[in-house]
Amino acid sequence: MPKESSPSIDIFDLLAVDEGKDRKRREELLASLKVKEFFKEGDISINKRTCWGLECRLCIKACPTNALFWRKTGEIGIVKDLCVYCGACVLSCMVEDCIKVERKRETGEVEKFSKMRDIAILEEKINTQKRFQRVREVFPNAETYYERYRHRK
Repeated sequence: MPKESSPSIDIFDLLAVDEGKDRKRREELLASLKVKEFFKEGDISINKRTCWGLECRLCIKACPTNALFWRKTGEIGIVKDLCVYCGACVLSCMVEDCIKVERKRETGEVEKFSKMRDIAILEEKINTQKRFQRVREVFPNAETYYERYRHRK
C-alpha cells in the first residue's frame, strides 16, 4: 500500500520570500517537522568573530528545525524562516555571547539571551510562574487553604 506523502516544500523557496509575507507556508513547513511554534516573532544572530564553527558544529546538531547549517565559506549560516527561537543552539554552544536570540511571546513579553546561564534563569522564572499559577488555582486565598487542612490537626 503506497504511503501518503506530506506536501513537498522547497526550503530554498522560503529564502526568496519576504519575511512575514508567507506565514502559512512557514506553518506548513514547521508542521511537517512536527515542531510547535511558541513565539510570535524573534531574531537570531551569530557573532562570526567568536564562533568556533569548524571545530564544534554543536549548534547545528542541536537545532530541531535545521535552521543552522554549515556554509562552504567556513561559517555557520542561518535560515531565519526555519528558526523557532527555542534556544537549543545557545544551550549547546561552547562560546558565551556567540549566538544571540531575541524572541517575543504571544503576551508581548520580549526575552533575550546569549548565554546558558541566561536561559537557565529564564526557564526557572517561567517554571516558578507556572507553579504559583497552579497553587492559586487550587487555593485562591488563605481561607480556602485553611478550610481544606484545618481538620488534619
